[in-house]
Amino acid sequence: MPKKNHRIKETIHSISSSLNQNVADYIKDILTIVNKDIGLNKILSILLFGSQQPVKNNCENSPVSDCDLLIIFQDWVSNKNIREIERHFMSLELKHGFRELGETLFEKILVVVQKTTGMFVSHFLTKKHYWDRAVFHKIFTVNKYISSAIAPKKIVLCSAIDNSTVLYGEDLRNLKKTIDIPHLDMIKSTAMNLIISIFSIGIIPLKKLHPIKYALEAVKWALKASNYFSFNDSPNLEHLIRRFTYLEKSNGSKRRARVFYIRFLRLRNDPRMDIGFMLRCPFRILKIHIKGILYYKILKEVKHSR
Repeated sequence: MPKKNHRIKETIHSISSSLNQNVADYIKDILTIVNKDIGLNKILSILLFGSQQPVKNNCENSPVSDCDLLIIFQDWVSNKNIREIERHFMSLELKHGFRELGETLFEKILVVVQKTTGMFVSHFLTKKHYWDRAVFHKIFTVNKYISSAIAPKKIVLCSAIDNSTVLYGEDLRNLKKTIDIPHLDMIKSTAMNLIISIFSIGIIPLKKLHPIKYALEAVKWALKASNYFSFNDSPNLEHLIRRFTYLEKSNGSKRRARVFYIRFLRLRNDPRMDIGFMLRCPFRILKIHIKGILYYKILKEVKHSR
């Protein structure tokens, strides 16, 4: 146990200098609860993934970013115990501003939708046997039927693994090697991100719901999913933008793409209502996925020709 306690303390110390203060404080509180109140013997691994990765030099971190922590429990931990633990974590999300209670009926419905889809959720709790079998809805605690219908499950899971850091415990990321990504995932990614971007346009009159953050999230995930499908890697957003701008055929297309992505990065750093940008998002999302599919075919042909 002393060695485990030392590992937690080392992690708490290291994240203080590599992440922004609010995120670092949130993770430190999570690890402190894990260490003191939950019991390290219950936990197999803790992963940090997504926009808060320190290796990304914070170029993806923005005011609309959540903090994605995945905690993998031992199989013998009861579901009741995990639900009790989750209440602790939900309180910490509220404390650090990663979760909203919702005041109006529509806001409360939106909070339920976010929880059901995993969007803007900052912690995920699962068990080892779900992780080993790559059971998406059990890993990310999302609705089984909604995720089966529109979520590009294998792209999301592989991208998350590829873009993660082990904060504590065993490194279980070899799971990615056992997962084959079907073409259907790209169709689902296109549909899902189009739905999110169109939804953001639909709630423009409800400024309090921050419609821009949904548009920004849809563009981000369109880039990440299309890139992972084609290139099987997860560089930072600036690298992805350079890559997808380069894939444009004409100078005019490159210029329009560059203008859109510059606007995208600025809005991530300073989220505000930009109806013109939001109206362009569905078209850009569709184009990103088309580029991803076309380039996948090109790379596959080059590979077979060697």
